[in-house]
This record gives sequence, structure tokens and C-alpha cells, in this order.
Amino acid sequence: MADKWEQLCGEERLRPSLKNLTEPGLRTGRVSLGLEANPGRRWQQQWRALQELVAAHVDSFDQAVSEGLARAVQAIPPLEFNYRNERISLAFMDAFISPPMVSKGSICNDLRVYPAECRGRRSTYKGKLTADISWSVNGVPKGVIKQSLGLIPIMVKSKLCNLYGLSPQDLIKHHEEAEEMGGYFIINGIEKVIRMLIMPRRNFPIAMVRPKWKSRGPGFTQYGISMRCVKDEHTAVNMNLHYLDTGTIMVNFIYQKELFFIPLCFALKAMVDFTDYQIYQELIKGKEDNSFFKSCVAQMLRMVMMEGCTTKKQVLNYLGERFRVKLYLPEWYTNEQAAEFLFDQCICIHLKSSVEKYYLLCLMTRKLFAFAKEECQEENPDSLINQEVLTPGQLYLMFLKEKMEFWLQSTKLALDKKTQKGTMQINSENLMKVFNLVADLSRPFEYLLATGNLRSKTGLGMLQDSGLCIVADKLNFIRYLSHFRCVHRGAAFAKMRTTSVRKLLPESWGFLCPVHTPDGEPCGLMNHLTVICEIVTQTSSTVSLPALLCALGVTPVDGRPIKPFSECYPVLLDGAVVGWVEKEMGPSIADTLRNFKVLQLKKVPPWIEIVLIPMMNKPSIYPGLYLFTTMNRMMRPVRNLALGKQEMIGTLEQLYMNIAITETDILPGVTSHQELFPHAMLSVVANFIPYSDHNQSPRNMYQCQMGKQTMGFPLYTYPDRSDNKLYRLQTPQSPLVRPHMYDFFNMDNYPIGTNAIVAVISYTGYDMEDAMIVNKASWERGFAHGSVYKTEMIDLEQKVKQNDGIFVFGVKPGDKRAAQKLDDDGLPFIGAVLEYGDPFYSYVNLNTGDSSVVYYKSKENCIVDNIKVCSNDNGTALFKRVCITMRVPRNPTIGDKFASRHGQKGILSRLWPAEDMPFTESGMTPDILFNPHGFPSRMTIGMLIESMAGKSAAMHGLCHDATPFMFSEESSALEYFGKMLQAAGYNYYGTERIYSGISGMELEADIFIGVVYYQRLRHMVSDKFQVRTTGVRDKVTNQPLGGRNVQGGIRFGEMERDALLAHGTSFLLQDRLFNCSDRSVAHVCTKCSSLLSPVLEKPPPLWSATRHRKYQCTLCHQSGTIEIVSVPYVFRYFVAELAAMNISVQLDVR
Repeated sequence: MADKWEQLCGEERLRPSLKNLTEPGLRTGRVSLGLEANPGRRWQQQWRALQELVAAHVDSFDQAVSEGLARAVQAIPPLEFNYRNERISLAFMDAFISPPMVSKGSICNDLRVYPAECRGRRSTYKGKLTADISWSVNGVPKGVIKQSLGLIPIMVKSKLCNLYGLSPQDLIKHHEEAEEMGGYFIINGIEKVIRMLIMPRRNFPIAMVRPKWKSRGPGFTQYGISMRCVKDEHTAVNMNLHYLDTGTIMVNFIYQKELFFIPLCFALKAMVDFTDYQIYQELIKGKEDNSFFKSCVAQMLRMVMMEGCTTKKQVLNYLGERFRVKLYLPEWYTNEQAAEFLFDQCICIHLKSSVEKYYLLCLMTRKLFAFAKEECQEENPDSLINQEVLTPGQLYLMFLKEKMEFWLQSTKLALDKKTQKGTMQINSENLMKVFNLVADLSRPFEYLLATGNLRSKTGLGMLQDSGLCIVADKLNFIRYLSHFRCVHRGAAFAKMRTTSVRKLLPESWGFLCPVHTPDGEPCGLMNHLTVICEIVTQTSSTVSLPALLCALGVTPVDGRPIKPFSECYPVLLDGAVVGWVEKEMGPSIADTLRNFKVLQLKKVPPWIEIVLIPMMNKPSIYPGLYLFTTMNRMMRPVRNLALGKQEMIGTLEQLYMNIAITETDILPGVTSHQELFPHAMLSVVANFIPYSDHNQSPRNMYQCQMGKQTMGFPLYTYPDRSDNKLYRLQTPQSPLVRPHMYDFFNMDNYPIGTNAIVAVISYTGYDMEDAMIVNKASWERGFAHGSVYKTEMIDLEQKVKQNDGIFVFGVKPGDKRAAQKLDDDGLPFIGAVLEYGDPFYSYVNLNTGDSSVVYYKSKENCIVDNIKVCSNDNGTALFKRVCITMRVPRNPTIGDKFASRHGQKGILSRLWPAEDMPFTESGMTPDILFNPHGFPSRMTIGMLIESMAGKSAAMHGLCHDATPFMFSEESSALEYFGKMLQAAGYNYYGTERIYSGISGMELEADIFIGVVYYQRLRHMVSDKFQVRTTGVRDKVTNQPLGGRNVQGGIRFGEMERDALLAHGTSFLLQDRLFNCSDRSVAHVCTKCSSLLSPVLEKPPPLWSATRHRKYQCTLCHQSGTIEIVSVPYVFRYFVAELAAMNISVQLDVR
């Protein structure tokens, strides 16, 4: 880790360079395509910085399917039941997941399945889950059965993936990117990422105020201590301690989505066989002088006595009797066993022994009383110090464990079903038949990852059950990267009216990026990790730590320190109370542990978080020495000044440190740490903005969003992909001005824009309100040309629903419809241009020999790029599934959106002829004319600096470093680049004399002109325009439908109607709302004023007379009173609806 960031630190840091583009052997696009003869040494391993961006996803999954799975299997309780007077027990012994392989019975060269194949034919990348199930009768083991539990999705590039450990050259052979990072699942050919969610910090008691807790029962107050207890295998349970206004405490927990309450002392007495006096002494530690607290504790203990429970056995029996109805345990379980099961599953589940749970509950009680009496502060659950991250591996393992548990319970139902048909002997063969009847785990897993919806009986201790997965769309590479660095607060918070959840708190410095968050609804809820922030995905044994703490001077939890408890800190290790330490010794023990951590001595893991919350004279956070070694915490590297080495620090730990940003900020004796580099506070995407410290903050936020919507070069494996939509910029360029993070992540492999000559000038009126003029000659030379790749998957088994026949692609001999347009296989030629109405593909019914032709329906012309003939997972659907990829050329047109890297977005308003463009003294015409009114209110000074830097870079053949926080008041950017421009013979301020392209006269003003890197965004007029003359109508109201896809109209609503009324344009109003909508001709009887009674008279027997039929009123029996009126069709429908309710509508026709 130490060497990873060294090249970005200090004066000798990595500088941007254009060598990547010129020197052979360095990473270039040509090498990535595998076209270079001698790829060089760098081809033996992947680019480390990129791979580590997804480490949280891949490492957490690896941990979950290896060590985590073994622990989860051990934690699943056995299934016990009575069968024909015998006690049967089924239990999981072990489980393992195999890499993705082809199904048995397939004939192939390589049994391994690779991700490129799954993407290409839109299938799921999955491996087999196999479990060893032991069964016993009356406690006597009878054997172990190996059972397949289905195919479950495998994360790409994890240890179970067939790409694991491959070099870039081997990856290219398997049709992957050379820099394939993994971290996602492939479900039906779509890349899905499990979202990282913010969760409460595990095994840490948080003091909270919740006014709604008052409604939980009589006497309940708003004060409580909340704790999210998480086991080693990630099973999570939320537990609360509530303070009642009588001075008593209730323990609250959730089991199977139901809420339960137990008085505190019942829980304490059920855990340990201590006397009431011992429990009393433990609870009042540190509060021996507080008479109110002592009386409250005595009152709580008295409550247990009043119920006749004096011993541990009696309390367990009392609780088991009341709770067993909700626990669904076998009937032979005693009440005591039921109560022990309840405590094991619901209360402080992260601790293994009852004594540890007892000491923790006592500490939480002391904290709750201190909080209720305002002796300590409320802790903010929205603050990062009290939070951790739910990693994909954790969610995967939690879901897998629950589904395996459910599968085991389902075997009992399958056994009951089988025995209904007749008696069955219990043996291995019959049990295997029963196991095969139970639904496997394939469907639930695919559903979770395909939809992001969680179907769970327990809820997995989470607040949300939807939005857990997102599509990792490769619109461009920056967007793709940001999916893996995104952390979401949770869907439940998006609906909240409060803004406190969205606030940017100072505690999140260095962990969450202050810039990279969307504007609008998800603002502040969807955040991104900073570039240096890492998530702990490793576990280590903490067995040696308690002994080390005791050696350093910590008094064991059951011992008595020299000083009174009120002058001691409790010491907690991963949510377990391990002892007490005197107030004076606390800082020295914390410092000693920190030294061990940095120097990696005494088996202290480098990811341990050492937090000493000091005692204050005023109410503050509850004091103690807290040590965390658990997974899923956010940590980041800083430089430890005392030891001169890098140290990983956590969120809570950072609160009590003094960290300098630059060397000038260091205060001797006060500052203990220093930041590695100033821009470490920004995310990966925010670090790509040049000179972002010179821009107004919202503009940087806009660029973080627009950088993810840019047409670029997202991948090299276009022929192997079957994505619904892919964008490609035809001639992307490497930016001349870029931050050094751009090269650190090797972004030249996936460029996203073009260097453009930009003149800041108000020229003609076509550049008002963020519009921009583009030089037509630049456009003709290929400026920002691009194309869209669209793929259509055609599956004949789903498309054609006729039952009588077997359909395959093909053309009936002599079919004129497909002549010279389709190949003999019924598919279009590669490279063929398809226009509206051309034959798209043809298929043949093998039984009848008839062929059907399907035509191309899009109005936009396209070129057939490639065709993949696919099969299904079993290899049986031969020539029934194809993927046709079409390339749609999308060169810039009026209305297409462009943006610089500073949030300055604009649309192309005119392609201006080169001969009419303004030109410089040297005869150069700019590519883009940018309106100067875009600068003053937006204050994007970074763009002005980039323009000067780009101009000097082009003149001197350089590549400038645009990393933020490089320039200051003392050494300004203007001075630096002004001198460089002067050296090249240009004006110091970046301006030039310009001549009018129309008159040839020199313009009076000096015009600012330079080189700016411009991005073309994916928002194009071709995808947005909507036009309708006539078309489909609604079946009921007869009004035009809305929506672009069905050639619908645009709604002319209430406000538009008001505007026309205000203008007095009555004929236009009638035309819009009546003639062009649902005008219809109706017959009305003037005598009875009914719209419904006139009907066409019955035809006479002679056919010739039918043309003279008249309308007749069924009520008046007259035809002379019928008049024709024009009314909206929906009005006739409304009248008919009212008639059905026995309401008659009469029209006064004059």
C-alpha cells in the first residue's frame, strides 16, 4: 500500500506526459487490441491503480465465498423433526461453489464458461453450489449426502471466476478488456453491480433521540441506545435499549420482522448466574454516588423478584414459556432451551458467551442513564463516524445463508408431501429424492440481481428491500468507474422530508467526496468514495489482543482498577468489553497500540481503528477506549509524522486526531499526521476536472455528472458485446491539459473528448443562452463524429408463438421479398445499409416450409455491424437465437449537446461556414465560438486557465499538469502560463487580434482564444425529437396517445390552454383541443334533448334501399327532430357513463 501513493506525493510526483501515445511498449489502444508485435514488459500484469478501485467489491466477494461461506454453513441451525416416532435431524456440514462450467452432457473443447460468452449470448455467469448434508436418527449419525443447491451468479474476476489471475494478453485471448476489473455479475447478459449501502457501525452502541419511540408504549421516552449486532458471517440484528420515565429500561429486538420487548434485568439474570447484589454492583460502576440511578437499578431487580424468578434457571423458564410460541422450535425443546435459542439469535449476537453479553448490556445501561440525564451527548446516526458500508460480498453471503436455511426447512414440507402418497422409509436414497423435489437457489439469486428487489423473511436487518442492484452501463469509462465507488444512503431516506440526512458533515472529510454527488432528488444520498478511501475486506484473529492490552496496563473486565471506576475508561474490542484503564494511562496505551499498528508488531492488524474518546468537563460523546478490527469500515491512508510511515485511519478515529494538509500547516507537538496530497479529498471523477480549485463549486458538481454522460471510447471489445446501446466517439484525443490523476489511472486508454480551438466571442446571435457555433470545416474533418451501437436479440421461440411448427432462420428458395437483401441464412449481410421498410430477417417453418419476413421498422438508417448466432444454456436451440448489432452514424447536428470539463454545457446552434468564421493573424479559424456571457455569473476561471495552458502546451509540445491546489495567490496560474505564451510569441493574457470572416475587417476588441478539451454528450436531437400529424389514438377516449415510442403527440395541457386564452386565439384553441384531438359527429334529438336516443333505423328487406336509412329517436319515434352536432368524442363517452348510473344528460340544441 505504501508505494501505491508515493508517486503522487511531494515535489517528485508523477507528471502528465504524452509518452503513452508515442513510445512503443507503453499502454496504448493498439496494444489493447492486441495488434502490436512486441507488447513489452508491462503486458505481464494489469494496471494496479485501476484494479484497486474495485477491490471492495472483489475482495468482499472472495471473503464471502471462502471463509464467510464456511462460517455461515456452521451457523445454520439443524432441522429437527419427528417422523414415525423417530427424531430426525438434518444439518449442513459444508458447502462450496464451483467456477462456471458448461452443463453435463455438452460436447465442447473447454468446459469452462467465460464472461464474454455470457455477455454475447445474454445468459447468466453462474457456478454450481454444492452442499454436504449430514442426517441422523435419534442422535445417531447415518451419513452425509452431497446435494446440488442450484447455480448461483459468480462475480467477474473473483477467485471463483475463470478469468482470475490471467495476464492482460490472456484476457484479450478470452475477448475481454486488457484492463478488465471485474466486481460485477452478469445476469442475462447485463452487467449488474450490487450497490454499496451505508449502514450503522456494527457492534457499537449509539445514543439516539427518536420522538416516535414515545408511541411504543406507556412510559416510553425518546431516549435510547441502538446497536446493530453483526456476527462473523455477517448475520445482522438491530437491538435497542429504551429508557422509560419510571427509570427502568426495556430491551427491544426484532425476530422475523416482529418487534419484542424484555425488561433489562430479565435479560441480565437469564445470562449469568450472579446474585442480585453482583448485578447491582456491576450496573452502578462509575455511578456509585448517584442515588437516583441506584434506586432505579434496585427497582428493576425487584421487578424480576416479584415475578418469582430468583435464579437463572427460573428466568430462562419464565421467558421460554412466553416466547416459544413465536420461535417455531421442536416440541421436545424445554422452555430453558427455547429462551437460550432466543438470546443466541436476537440479543448481542456478535458475542459468543453469555458473560460477554452481560458485561456489554451493563455498559449500554450505564451509557443510556448518562444520556437520559444529559451527562453525555446524542450521537448523530447520519454522521460517518457512526457508519460503515454494506459490501456486495456481505449482502451476497447474508442472502445465501438465509436461502440455504429456507431450503433446509422446505425439505420437511417436501417429505410431508411425499409421505401423503404412502409411507416412506428414511434412507439416503429416499432423502436424495426428497431433496430433489425442493426448489433450488438459482431463481431467487437471479431475481435479486436482475431486479434489485430483496425477497426475505427476516429483512436481513436492512431498511430497504429494493434498489439493491444497478446496471453497470458502459456509456463511457468514467461512468463505469463511478458505479464501483458509489455509496448510497438507502432508498428509505430518499422519501424523507428532512434534509439532515443529506448534509455534508465535516466528519466525512477524506472519506466521501464533497463534490461528486448528483443534483436533484438523490443529492447528498448518493455519495462517492474519495480516491484514497478503502473499505476493510479482511478479517484477522483478535485472540492475542486482550492479552496484549492487559500487558499494557488494562485491568480485566472482572478485575478492579486502582482508581475508582468513575476515573477509568471502559475498553471495548469489536463490541466486547475487555476491561478498564485509568484515565491517565489511556493516551499512552492508545499511542503504544498505534505504534504497533504502523510498525506491524505484536500481531496488531494494520486496519485496526484505535479510538480514545476522552473525558470532558462538559457533556460530550460517552468516553471509552474503542478498538475496531471488523470488516466493512471505511479507512484511508495518512502520513504518521512521528514514525514517518503511512497509517490507515478510520472515520471515528479521525475525529480525535490533528491532521495537517500541507507541510506549512504542521504545528510542532500538536500535529500528529499529514495528508498524502491535498486533492485526496476528491473522488476519482472529481479528480479529472482540471484546475477545479479555480471553479465555483456547483460547476464542479455539474461536471461530475456530465463527465459520466460523455460519448467516448468505453471499451475495445465492440465485436464481442451485445449491450442494448453503446456509444463511440470516432476520433477521440488525449487532453493537452490534465490532472496527474488522469495518467495515474491510465485514462488515455479510454479517452472521452477532443481538443478544440475555442474563441470567446459574441459572433452573430446564434450563440445566445449557452448555444455555441461550430466551424463547418472542422465538422467536415470529423470533429466529434461518433456512432451508436444498438443490439437486437431475436429469439424465435419467444417471438413466434405458433404451436404448429419448428422455426429456424432461413429464406424460402425463390422468395422475392428477401431477394438480394438477405443472405441464404435469412439474416442481413454484414456491412449492409438498412433503411426503413427493408427486410430485416427471415425465418422458416420446418414443418410447412413457409417463410416469414420481418422488416426494419426504425426511421433511422443503420449499418449491420455484426451478427452473433447464439444457442441456449443447454446448446439445443440451434439457429433459433441471434444477436444483430447495428451501427447508427451520429455526427453532430444542430441541437446536439456539448460541454467543456468545467460544467459549461451548450448546444450546437449552427454549423458556420469556414469562410465566414473569424480568423487570427496567422489565418487560423477556431473550431468553436463560445459566448463570453457564459463566464461572469458562473465563475469558471478554470476554463480560462485551461485555454491558456492548452495554447502554451500546443506551442511548446508539452502536456500541462492541471492538478488542483497547485497554484496560489503567491504563484498564480496567469503568471505561469502568461510567461509561457510570451515565450511562444503570443500575448501574455491569451488574447489575439481577430479579423471578421464576413467583412475581413480587424475587430476592435482583443479576443481570448486557446485550446480547450471538449466533450460530446449522449443527449442528441435524434433521440429526442417528437413529431406527429396523425397516428394512433386511445381506444376509449379516441384522443391521440402520448409518448415518443408510439409516435404520440405532446400534451397540450391546462397552462398552454390558458396562454392561448390570454392571447385571444380562439380558432387556434379550437383547432388544438377539438379538431386535432377527438372531434366527432353526433346525432341529437332536439325534442327530448338526448344524445343517446337517436339510432339508425333498421334496414328494409330490399338491399338497394339501405343507402337511404335515417336516424330516428327511440323515445320520440320521430326522424325530423334529429340534428347533427360536432362534439368531442370523450363527451359522448362521458354521457354514456352517466347513463349507466341512471343520470340523463340533456343538450339544449338551438
